[in-house]
Amino acid sequence: MKHLFVYRIGHWAHKRKLRMLARICDIINYFIHNSYIPSSCEIGENTKLAYHGIGVVIHSRAVIGANCIIGQGITIGRKGGGYGVPVIEDNVYIGPGVRILGDIKIGHHSVIGANAVVLQDIDSYSIVAGIPAKVIDRITNETYNQKYKEYIG
Repeated sequence: MKHLFVYRIGHWAHKRKLRMLARICDIINYFIHNSYIPSSCEIGENTKLAYHGIGVVIHSRAVIGANCIIGQGITIGRKGGGYGVPVIEDNVYIGPGVRILGDIKIGHHSVIGANAVVLQDIDSYSIVAGIPAKVIDRITNETYNQKYKEYIG
């Protein structure tokens, strides 16, 4: 049973206020895939989770765009006592072990390196890595088509 298939059933139920069915889908994902992907978060079309989403934790209000690839062991959520949660635009590659925390925006066509801790906004077409994450390079239309298109849409 695919993790995002179960999420999409739960999200459909959540939108129609079928809370029990949505909660059952959340529990199924938790026990089968060892991940917390709540039905209330927004995940765009064709977004994929590596290794069946093992260890993925997504905040219930997080927004993830279309055509993203999310590695295993990811946390997307709030920071400390803050209220805001991340918004991840389309075509973003998130490497394994990444933490994206706080009221931040990750621009489209970006790449986040493994184990990075992202605490501030990332511009579109950026490659970031480190703790805390910093921009280490930019993706141009040329490099996107040559190197990254097969990975991030």
